Amino acid sequence: MSRSATATLTALGVGAAGELTTAPAQALPVRGELAGLLPWGGLRRGSTVSVRGSTSLLLALMAAATGEGCWAAVVGLPRCGALAAAELGVAVHRLALVPEPGRDQGEVEKTVAALLDGFDLVALATPVTAATSRKLSARARHRKAVLLPFAVPWPGSDVELTATSTRWTGLHTGHGLLTSRTVTVEATGRGAATRPRRTTLVLPGDNETPRPGLVSLPSTTPSPPGNSPLPVAGPSSSATPRAV
Repeated sequence: MSRSATATLTALGVGAAGELTTAPAQALPVRGELAGLLPWGGLRRGSTVSVRGSTSLLLALMAAATGEGCWAAVVGLPRCGALAAAELGVAVHRLALVPEPGRDQGEVEKTVAALLDGFDLVALATPVTAATSRKLSARARHRKAVLLPFAVPWPGSDVELTATSTRWTGLHTGHGLLTSRTVTVEATGRGAATRPRRTTLVLPGDNETPRPGLVSLPSTTPSPPGNSPLPVAGPSSSATPRAV
């Protein structure tokens, strides 16, 4: 690792993986619902686990490990904020956000490689070539870090987690807020993860999702004769909640 990368990690209070004085655990902890999707019962050090379909799923995957002292980095995901991460249980004082990892493939590869040298979990949302993906997965194996490609093609992932459907809750008759959602997560992979698995995960609502405050209901009162019916305000099409 270059001197500048080492200095950056030291400033963050993180030592390079090769300098650890105690042997790290073989698998990093995850919340209970996700443990059953992973053949190791957690995130095995040195593995590559792809995540698709939900930023919240990615952050939930990091929560337990950061809560127990692990460091995590999210690369190439400008819309990911500390508030959303905290709401999903991530210890944000151990989270580094790198929204712009570089202007070209070479810079992205160097940035992620340096992070893998010193962080326990590194999520990457920037597309890279197949050759670069193989190099970064090999780097993660060598440094005993966990690489989490997010919403990008990644041949050779050990496990792929996909949020396949979302059901929102919180609206009542005619009004309310979208307060939480139940996400169905499916897991596929190779080796011990060949057998498909599925679970459901309850996640809080987030600030990026539109939340209609009122829902119009059909009027049961007939309009006065000779007058036009009164208009009923309803949510615009932009208020339709989208899965995150």
